[in-house]
Amino acid sequence: MAIIEVNNLKKTYDDVNVVDGVSFSIKKGEIFGILGPNGAGKTTTLEMMETLRPIDGGSVKIDGIDVSKNPRRIKYLIGVQPQSPAFQDKTRLVEVIEMFAAAYGEKVDPYEFLRDVGLEDKAHNYVEELSGGQKQRLSITTALVHGPKVFFLDEPTTGLDPQARRNLWDLIEKVRDRGISVIITTHYMDEAEILCDRIAIMDAGKIIAIDTPKNLIKQLLARGFKKKQHVEQANLDDVFIDLTGKALREY
Repeated sequence: MAIIEVNNLKKTYDDVNVVDGVSFSIKKGEIFGILGPNGAGKTTTLEMMETLRPIDGGSVKIDGIDVSKNPRRIKYLIGVQPQSPAFQDKTRLVEVIEMFAAAYGEKVDPYEFLRDVGLEDKAHNYVEELSGGQKQRLSITTALVHGPKVFFLDEPTTGLDPQARRNLWDLIEKVRDRGISVIITTHYMDEAEILCDRIAIMDAGKIIAIDTPKNLIKQLLARGFKKKQHVEQANLDDVFIDLTGKALREY
């Protein structure tokens, strides 16, 4: 069953369709990737789905609710992890969790949420004392305090070191395993291939391909694509992880 239905979605700026008739659906408990070069319309598409930008044409329904007609109800159904999370200075992590929960009328155990993302030992630290990867994990858990059905992530691992990046992959998969549908944009093709159940590739405001990563690769090979066969048993990323360890460095 589709939790999200996007039909002929459009956004126009200065007579240019930056999102030009995009249609797709997303299943419950699916990780769905939206890929494309800069300016393809990925972030604009997400922002319309998240009620952050008005929809100029077409429709988006989340759990059967029209985004344009019921934006307030939609905000209780979704969690959003922005590209560059920002939190109030001089705020402890437990206070951040409680503040976000209160915004939705929820009362939660902040330690439980911090435990889920490996930040329980930082519960009484200030946000500014966290590393980039820790801030991303905090951002993820604040987006989940109200129990959303859909979770949006816009380039969540940009700028993270290999350990933090892989840890975030594990965390995203755990979110999916709870039955939450995840929509992610990324410029890292390995990330999309590992994480995503299906992928939509956008260019110039249109979806030009949509399928599983394996099927998209098979379709490319079927069109006669070939490259030099040079298979390594490991790469530099593996070397880095092996030498420095997979565990996160908490400073």
